[in-house]
Amino acid sequence: MLFYDCSTAPSPRRARMFIAEKGLQIETRDISIAKGEQLSDAFRAVNPGATIPVLITDEGATLTENLGIAAYLEARFPEPPLLGRTADEKGQVLMWNAVAEQQGGAPIAETLRNTHPSFKDRAITGPMSYAQIPELAQRGAERVDAFFDLLETRLSDSEFVAGNTFSLADITTFVFVDFARVIKKRIPTGNIATLAWFDAIQARPSAQI
Repeated sequence: MLFYDCSTAPSPRRARMFIAEKGLQIETRDISIAKGEQLSDAFRAVNPGATIPVLITDEGATLTENLGIAAYLEARFPEPPLLGRTADEKGQVLMWNAVAEQQGGAPIAETLRNTHPSFKDRAITGPMSYAQIPELAQRGAERVDAFFDLLETRLSDSEFVAGNTFSLADITTFVFVDFARVIKKRIPTGNIATLAWFDAIQARPSAQI
């Protein structure tokens, strides 16, 4: 296998944590988004969509989405399970993973990409150029606040995001919550359950990579 990573971006960090939790050693090539290497002809020959992460499987398939990478690795290396064991657990993991992506990751990206000078005409990932829309940043920031409220409610009743065991949903949520610092958003000090959960995930070896 071959893994294309970017040490500074949240999406590849999700895959990197998943790989680490599986205890796998995969050949890795770092692609610098800051230098625009994802837009190079060499990388677009690997992934025409110009996004990271990418996993080239042993069978030669190219996987360019986190959920696809996780599903492949879970099938190949089922222990420890990160997508659930039972039908109920599997459904919960994928549901909460989607919640974290849509209600956490998306508004963080919306806020960052529509305000930061580095993303001028790069407001959406991929090979196409899109202008920034400042109004979307304000909406995105409000949605991040709502996500923190939702997360506190959930973690007040559940040890982990998707239930009683650590899973992909925790990886996705942790990475986005941590990355929210780039838009100056942090877990509110009163969100005790979320802060305790965050500290526990941050202490895992996979979060240090």
